[in-house]
Amino acid sequence: MTQLNIHEVLEYLPHRFPFLLVDKVLSCEPGKDICALKNVTINEPFFSGHFPHYAVMPGVLIIEALAQAALILSFFTSNEKPDEKSLYYFVGIDGARFKKPVLPGDTLHLHVTLLRQMRGVWRFQAQAKVDGELVAEAELLCAKRDLQK
Repeated sequence: MTQLNIHEVLEYLPHRFPFLLVDKVLSCEPGKDICALKNVTINEPFFSGHFPHYAVMPGVLIIEALAQAALILSFFTSNEKPDEKSLYYFVGIDGARFKKPVLPGDTLHLHVTLLRQMRGVWRFQAQAKVDGELVAEAELLCAKRDLQK
């Protein structure tokens, strides 16, 4: 099983600050699953507006963090890295549920399992946990598309 530090994560994700939401990969088994981490700090730019009186990580960013972990799994499964000729698009979310708020100081554990890949569309089951408790879950769909230049 593969582990990645932040420098290696940057090789597999085209995202950069402030939209890079994966700090570390604990394990990745191509074609199967990935477990990654997002350390949630009070310095995140979204906390100044969501919400100033009680900082809560936006649910859409939890889903985005799961999608970024899914993207790393896609690249590992395909044995490739991002390039300037194509992008993986987030094309669907099914059954998203948010169970508990994610707060500054939490470590978000991102668990993503590949359900299937067909005709360039990838379907994943994704769960986010804090201290072993489920905070969010969804099925995610991503698709690789060539860029027209």
